[in-house]
Amino acid sequence: MSNRVTSLPVAGASSTPPATSRRAFGRGLGLSAAGLALAGCSASEPSADPAPADAAADQELVPAQDAASQAAVTPDAALALLADGNARFVAATPARRDYGDQIRATAAAQYPFAVVLGCIDSRVPIETVFDQGIGDIFAARIAGNIVNTEILGSMEFACRLAGSKLVVVLGHTSCGAVKGAISSARLGNLTQLVQKIEPAVEAIEGERDVDNAEYVDGVAEENVRMVIAEIRRDSPELATMEQEGEIRIVGGMYDVSTGAVRFI
Repeated sequence: MSNRVTSLPVAGASSTPPATSRRAFGRGLGLSAAGLALAGCSASEPSADPAPADAAADQELVPAQDAASQAAVTPDAALALLADGNARFVAATPARRDYGDQIRATAAAQYPFAVVLGCIDSRVPIETVFDQGIGDIFAARIAGNIVNTEILGSMEFACRLAGSKLVVVLGHTSCGAVKGAISSARLGNLTQLVQKIEPAVEAIEGERDVDNAEYVDGVAEENVRMVIAEIRRDSPELATMEQEGEIRIVGGMYDVSTGAVRFI
């Protein structure tokens, strides 16, 4: 099997999802303010418009998710919120948040709109790369973003009981766990972990060399696809929710050199 490089359309990623929540609306205001400030700056002469830092200070604070905002978010809108958040991360224009306020707002209950399964890699902090705050998303992390019974149970809790609308399996470039699978690493409990990635190694054609970046990243992407298939196969609960349109299950690849996420 050759490496597939297809991208998943992200509905509404370029604009705020319609009527999703006051949270999304606040983000839209923040992005507009920052964009106007940057457009008004001139390299050759002083500008009366506020500097980006001043514009950021004027942005509306993004509140924590609540029951109403979570209920209003569709699976497509949830994906768009993550795509927009990653765009802010890459542009270094994060939304403004009062974490103390978000802590207080979520102390009694939580209403995350998505659950993301990512790798333990220190370069891929999930909430950060998607510019999300306290109470916005569930984040599960394990080397190689593999799935097991405990993670499946966590996803079922997130979606069926806690109301999340989206499951994302997030792989990344230059993945150490993938390189371990390519080189057939054997070390204690790591052995069993990398063996779960080895089917993806077998599925991708190319020079099996951990220094072959294209091959490594192709295996990482195929591993994401295989994990998604495993979720659908081993969790009838999530598969049924997806079939009925209650959630979406998608994959993504994070580029450690750019900070950008490409959904697949």
